[in-house]
Amino acid sequence: MSAPLFDARQVRRAFSRSAASYDAAARLQHAVEARLLESLDYLDDPVLKREAPQRVLDLGCGTGRASIAMQKRWPKAELVSLDLAWPMLRQAREAAKRSAGWLSNPFARRPAQVCADARALPLAENSVDVLFSNLCLQWVEDLDAVFAGFRRVLKPRGLLLLSTFGPDTLWELREAFARADPSPGSGQAPPPHVSPFADIAGVGDALVRAGFHQPVLEREVEATAYPDLAALMRELRAIGATNALAARRHTLTGRARFAAAADAYEAHRGAHGLPATWEIITAMAWAPEAGTPIREGGIDVTAVPLSRIPIRRRG
Repeated sequence: MSAPLFDARQVRRAFSRSAASYDAAARLQHAVEARLLESLDYLDDPVLKREAPQRVLDLGCGTGRASIAMQKRWPKAELVSLDLAWPMLRQAREAAKRSAGWLSNPFARRPAQVCADARALPLAENSVDVLFSNLCLQWVEDLDAVFAGFRRVLKPRGLLLLSTFGPDTLWELREAFARADPSPGSGQAPPPHVSPFADIAGVGDALVRAGFHQPVLEREVEATAYPDLAALMRELRAIGATNALAARRHTLTGRARFAAAADAYEAHRGAHGLPATWEIITAMAWAPEAGTPIREGGIDVTAVPLSRIPIRRRG
């Protein structure tokens, strides 16, 4: 069995620490979230003749902004806000209390908070109409297993709508630290500083292997600018996007190494400062009709109730 790519405990710690600072720093994340929420307008198309969803899952909900928006869109739906970090869920709960709709109507429905891992969803089979996930899955290494879990909880013809980061994300940062770290000839393997990300083909293939229908994927590249490397690193810490790789260096980055990385990063400086590239992948797909086997790793897996298995009794 191969070693895990990510340290799940470190992911939880990083996002727990950043819960209070997240919203002030997550400019890009909020912009991607807004575009993803706009895609939900597709469900309101009368041509589809779809009823309003009864249960919606916001996976990797963070501070709950998308959960609040979807609860307002579908006020009668049960909204489930799920996140790995409990402090994020506390922020989400407080944000829900401050929302104008609930201040004026204390009986209005609020999102329910669930602290759990995306890799092991504590939800019943065929219980979710819409599964929404904004910039969460880049912290998951086994998309096949996660998408199989999504298939399990989604109702037949349920909607999956997600965004994640692609492999060109933060390539400048990756390159700068690669130049600052020991070369392979020194006898030391350079420690990783930036997570590897699945490309758009890998995300699409994993959706198909899981049995999702009509996947539609898009790729966008955006850039943010910073006065120096320290400013970029502060923002990454503020949103919890620190190095959570299991093979990461477990000691502090020394001043000399950081200075070397900062010098290497200067080669990319432009008119607006140091650029940071973000490759954003969005995907929309549908769970198949009722009775379709769940696919795990491209293999159909069926479930048969015990009551339907004939039992021969002797005598």
